[in-house]
Amino acid sequence: MTRIPGLRARSPVAGLHRRALRPLGVFAQSVATTAPAGAMASTPLLVIAVAGRGAPWSFAVAAVLVGLVAACIAVFARRMAAAGGLYSFTAKGLGAGGAYACAVAMVVGYGLLVAAAFSGVSWYGGALLARVFPGVPAVGAGVALVVVLAVTVAVCAVRGVRLAGRVMLVIEAASIGLILVVLVALAVTTAPSGMVAEGGVAGVSGVSGVSGVSGVSGVSGVSGVGAVGAVGIGGVAVGVLPALAAFIGFDSAATLGVEARRPYASVPRAIGATAAVTAVLYLVATLVLLAAPGAAASGVTSPPSGDLSWASVLMDAGIVASFGACALAALNTLVRVLFSLAREGLAPAALGRTHRRHLTPAIAVAVTVPVLAAVVVVGTLAGIAPGAVFGGLLSVGTLAFLAAYLLVCVAAPRFLARIGELTRGVVITSVLASVALAATAVVVVLHAGTGLVVTLAALLVVGTGGWLLLRRLRGPALRAMGVYDETTTADVLAVRAR
Repeated sequence: MTRIPGLRARSPVAGLHRRALRPLGVFAQSVATTAPAGAMASTPLLVIAVAGRGAPWSFAVAAVLVGLVAACIAVFARRMAAAGGLYSFTAKGLGAGGAYACAVAMVVGYGLLVAAAFSGVSWYGGALLARVFPGVPAVGAGVALVVVLAVTVAVCAVRGVRLAGRVMLVIEAASIGLILVVLVALAVTTAPSGMVAEGGVAGVSGVSGVSGVSGVSGVSGVSGVGAVGAVGIGGVAVGVLPALAAFIGFDSAATLGVEARRPYASVPRAIGATAAVTAVLYLVATLVLLAAPGAAASGVTSPPSGDLSWASVLMDAGIVASFGACALAALNTLVRVLFSLAREGLAPAALGRTHRRHLTPAIAVAVTVPVLAAVVVVGTLAGIAPGAVFGGLLSVGTLAFLAAYLLVCVAAPRFLARIGELTRGVVITSVLASVALAATAVVVVLHAGTGLVVTLAALLVVGTGGWLLLRRLRGPALRAMGVYDETTTADVLAVRAR
């Protein structure tokens, strides 16, 4: 083969299906990871419970913060196509230390998000089957659903990101449409409850955070004392925490840079569009519930309620489907992060191998799915309440996402300064996003329960130990973190041949 000076003969991330995914598939990846159907069915209730009629402002503030983070991510996504996503970006601004911390946060965050999605299907799906088919044990049905879902998402992930994109897009679109229909129908047919001076949503009981805010914001199990009251600025500020948790995973398209057809355009657009679309959906759901508070009691129910109304069944079915799409999307991201780490020599080499035909990280899929599914199955069979499993997983996962977003925001201006392209706008965006994310993380930790604090401390110890071990055994690989797809000799020759 002809050798061209300055170009590699082989990309560092060779093996993935390069430039195969259309923009719509990239967009579907980020949308499905946020599980907007499940989030819009429950998160507004949690935000309304603490923010009252200021709930739309809580979502607006959270959306602005997510937009700032998306702008910082776009700084890198317009210049790099990486399978490692945020940690590969962070490496270019903060070096090995920041990249390692971001990689750990991403593995923990996306791993727990997959497990939480499994748990959500077990919780909502098991309870739904038990209500529709009396006599079916909810726990047994939930465990069976986890096994079926784990096999299904593993097969889809191995078959390729294009197939996964189509599946996720169809499922999420149908789920969102279903839940919107239910919410609007309930708002039209349910009489508003009488106004009470202060309080939450009338009759909302047992809602434990479909979007992962249970245990993060301190709101888990809202018992309303009337209709929707007016809460001040403090309530709006507190409501930002659960609202922000509803957006986690919007960045997942960043790991598809290698496989996207036009990565420097489609990836940043997908991330920005996901933030915008989900913000609109959450605001619409919140406004509908505020317009008819009685709808919350009639239609947005938790699995243990025993309600068998058409709204309850359709709502739970939409949530279960959304969790299934979320599990697949989060798995796609997780295995590509592990693939990238393996290619850099920081994870077992087997995780960096791809399927000969489908060109996907098949080994990483085969390793991660059984482990994550087992976490949910074992926890459920051990007698831990499904809601507790779900909330615990997403409490830790949400903090991991906040850490990853904080690191990439700090890295953005340093990266641009290094390449001589720093602008005042990026500096302002980075500072605002970093301060807000750091403040949010501090508030969450200060109000966290003992279990969450112990878990975070354990992760910190394990992460630090891993850093010290890698620095001793794989120092050069650690310093070279942040590989991305590069133009190869074959790419240039193919262009010339045309």
